[in-house]
Formats: sequence, C-alpha cells, structure tokens
Amino acid sequence: MRLDKFLKVARIIKRRQVAKEVADQGRVQINGHVAKSGAQVSVGDEIMIEFGNKISTFKVTDIKESTKKQDAEQMFKLVHEELKPKDDQGPEFFA
Repeated sequence: MRLDKFLKVARIIKRRQVAKEVADQGRVQINGHVAKSGAQVSVGDEIMIEFGNKISTFKVTDIKESTKKQDAEQMFKLVHEELKPKDDQGPEFFA
C-alpha cells in the first residue's frame, strides 16, 4: 500500500493530500530511510513522522484497503513520541 494512503486509512493523518505533502517534504521515514508519498508500506515497517511539533514513530501491524474508525488503531502501534526541541536561537526582544 502507498504511504500516503496508509497514513490516511490508519487515521494517523486525516487527509490523504496532507499525508502526501508531508511525505513529499521529506518529513516521513520508513525503516530509517526518507520516503516519498508513493513508497510502499508493509507489515513490520517502522514509520517515523515529523508533523507539527511532534516526532512520532509507528510500527505497521496490519494493512487494510479501508477500515472503520474503531478498527484503524489496529493497523499500527505507537512505538515512540516526542516533542521537537524548541529553537534556542529565537528573537532577542530584550537585548
């Protein structure tokens, strides 16, 4: 299954177009390699997503072409989630 479709069907990212944009910007990795939206996802793959202020890592546990909302969580397991470090070089208002 394509990466962008998996992210949408699993409801990790709500819209497929947003999933495609995130992947094509180089903010998604599959098994440690930067992946574009058309990359193939298989059971057992680890997907790392840098989205918003979070970095999340998921393990693919199932592939389904479509699923109900309550069953979507069975397609992946959250392995790790962390906040991105804030930029320490912010504007100096009080310099």
